[in-house]
Amino acid sequence: MSSDPHHRIHHTETLSEIAVDYTPAACDHHPPTGEIRVAYDDRGGARWRSMRRFLHGTFSAQIRCPSGNTSGLNFNLYLSSLEGHKSQDEIDFEFLGKDRTIVQTNYYVSGLGNHEEHHDLGFDASDDFHEYVIKWTDREIEWLIDGRMVRRVERRDGEDFPEKPMFLYSSVWDASYIDEGRWTGVYDGSDAPYVCTYRDVRVPVWTAVTDDEAEEEVVVAS
Repeated sequence: MSSDPHHRIHHTETLSEIAVDYTPAACDHHPPTGEIRVAYDDRGGARWRSMRRFLHGTFSAQIRCPSGNTSGLNFNLYLSSLEGHKSQDEIDFEFLGKDRTIVQTNYYVSGLGNHEEHHDLGFDASDDFHEYVIKWTDREIEWLIDGRMVRRVERRDGEDFPEKPMFLYSSVWDASYIDEGRWTGVYDGSDAPYVCTYRDVRVPVWTAVTDDEAEEEVVVAS
């Protein structure tokens, strides 16, 4: 085993427990297989997250996105220090329902984003499972799809960078209201329920932090 701490933080294990932030009836977790299914229908969607925050490491999932006319919907895999907090740090994969052949990557520092990039997948994300990976250290972020690195951001001297402990999150939600529907399209709903399926969800082994440690990091970095 390498003594390099940046090697050690990328050791992963299966995510065995999740919390569901809203609409638990629309989120089905099957621990024996590790599969998670989130549905979007007339109940709205759901958002699940890891039970613990992590400070750096590798996060991954095999994802099959919803099929049909998914215009208006956002489905995703992302890290956040606390979803909805005005000073959150965040690192994203986001699928935009109007076009499942692309994915958007982004990151936020203390609530400020505007680092979006779009990537051509070369496939329809609803056709089959594909692996999406976020690798995060104090020096860089990498986004990988099926083992291929699609983006790498290195920390520059004097530049803010995500540094707060973060949960792993995922959700399916209607984003039609953003930019008058230009971002994800306008919700149609004709093929509901829309089901996003996740399997082999993995999180770091060694970098989980306690709630007290996480809150201290958030306060210091805010």
